[in-house]
Amino acid sequence: MPHNNHYNQNLKPFARSLRKESTKAEIRLWCEVLSKGKTGYTFLRQRPVGNYIADFLCKELKLIIEVDGCSHNFKTEEDIKQDKDLEILGFTTLRFSDEEVMKDLANVERVIVGWIESSQR
Repeated sequence: MPHNNHYNQNLKPFARSLRKESTKAEIRLWCEVLSKGKTGYTFLRQRPVGNYIADFLCKELKLIIEVDGCSHNFKTEEDIKQDKDLEILGFTTLRFSDEEVMKDLANVERVIVGWIESSQR
């Protein structure tokens, strides 16, 4: 396996515990949109990237999908810093709120698929 310099081995146990404690929204997004290559790409859950743990990561697309408890219209300072830090590593972050995933999954899926399609042009 090639060495991945973005993978933080120290965060592995924490990432594993987060996988066990996924929110309903994360589980729904995983089961209905991201699992088993439904998008045509492999996503991994709760993966260490740099100093962060991404909710969902597609290494091939350099895409991270985050599901936030509160509305993402109010990105916190931490979210902004995380997005910038991950961008430096070459990743794009798409953020959705729990509410969006639970109440409007079709639109969330449209945004993700739209991003994937536009990134492949």
